[in-house]
Amino acid sequence: MRRTTTVLTAITLVLSGLVAPAHAAPAAPGPGAAGIGDSYFPDYGNGGYDVAHYDIRLRYQPATDELTGTTTIRARATQDLSSFHLDFVLDVRSVLVDGRPAGFARQGDHELVVTPARPLRRGRPMTVRVTYSGIPSTKVGELGYSAWTRTPDGALAVNEPQMAWWWFPANDHPLDKATFDVSVAVPDGVEVLSNGTMPRRPAPEQPGWTRWFWRSARPMATYLALLAIGQYEVEQSRTASGLPVVTAYSRLLTPEFATAARASVSRTAEIAEWASTVFGPYPFEALGGVVLPPDTVLSALENQTRPAYPARYFRRGPNPGVVVHEIAHQWFGDAVSVADWRDIWLNEGFAVYAEWLWAEHTGEGTAQENFDLFYREYDDEFWTLPPGDPGPLLFEPAVYHRGAMTLHRLRVTVGDAAFRRILRAWFAAHRYGNVRTAQFIALAERISGRDLDALFQAWLYTPSKPALDPPARRAGAESRR
Repeated sequence: MRRTTTVLTAITLVLSGLVAPAHAAPAAPGPGAAGIGDSYFPDYGNGGYDVAHYDIRLRYQPATDELTGTTTIRARATQDLSSFHLDFVLDVRSVLVDGRPAGFARQGDHELVVTPARPLRRGRPMTVRVTYSGIPSTKVGELGYSAWTRTPDGALAVNEPQMAWWWFPANDHPLDKATFDVSVAVPDGVEVLSNGTMPRRPAPEQPGWTRWFWRSARPMATYLALLAIGQYEVEQSRTASGLPVVTAYSRLLTPEFATAARASVSRTAEIAEWASTVFGPYPFEALGGVVLPPDTVLSALENQTRPAYPARYFRRGPNPGVVVHEIAHQWFGDAVSVADWRDIWLNEGFAVYAEWLWAEHTGEGTAQENFDLFYREYDDEFWTLPPGDPGPLLFEPAVYHRGAMTLHRLRVTVGDAAFRRILRAWFAAHRYGNVRTAQFIALAERISGRDLDALFQAWLYTPSKPALDPPARRAGAESRR
């Protein structure tokens, strides 16, 4: 009777819908999300898959700005997919998914919706091959302009927070890092710079054309992928430990700019060696930098292994500070990347504070002196923007300098020894990963053994000028530095 009652009860539950029968059909595959869920840029990146590798093979004609090529994406589906999105603005000729022709259509200003011939199952690898062409400088994104920059002798893919759309299809958000192979054919006499190392020397491809090869072996956010095409003097060397260093200087630089740029960028290995003693081991397989042509209206950018420096940064002579800033980003921004653009201060505040630490190291001023200068000189408007939630205009001065001031107040509060442990532990715990501000606060509290909520609330999230500690307490804190 008990067995019969149990069976009847199970049948009743199935029929009533409270328990699904064992043979119930799985849910049908669905479309991947058109955005990865960023607070400020909800349609950046995409859902439903995770990219492992981009193989980008291009041909570029500087005279016409015409770019053609293919990108092959190796990824893994994170859900059963009937379709998925890529961020891309060039003209697509064909898409193959696992070797089969796939449907594709435009949606919005930068979404490419791909419908594979067969659904993609969760956890299974997938290979996507996109063939495309176009003139990148004519393609306008949601911000109303092209992020692709033409120069007198070539072009630049250097921008943040979006850049990939104009030269390769991608899951374009720091949450989805991947390794890269980049090869570009250009007319003879034109150079191509990208990230990482050169697995092969530039080689003739056909009469009048040479193909360049670059490889990034460590995970990289898509906006950090660099492409600089033009007339460059490329210099190669190695650090004392054998790490390859590739630097390049535009041949269009005036002698004055070229001299100042070399005096600064040539210190890259020295600066990286110093930073390794402060933050932890250098995280990538190569070092270097690219000095861009004159009149390039861009900001310096921390492209992984190879930052880009517009010539104007050397207008007044050597400027090692900008090199310190971009090299520090190799740790904070590149190796340890934000999970949400709202937390951009974790990139920029850390890089500015590295400049202050370098000034201490070289005897050019203390971090406290820099803090006092900015605390005294910035007007009321500066203090109304909280760097922990700056809004989609990410690169406001408060993100940089108030972010650095936050770190200095942390240093004064917990002492030098604990502060150094915090910096090194932050990098060690999250290298090649993604982070949020709450994680940094939790780590700082754990290492220091102090409740730091009030400090971070005042310096990161309050839209007004924080008060400093009473003089006696402040002096005591500083004496422990």
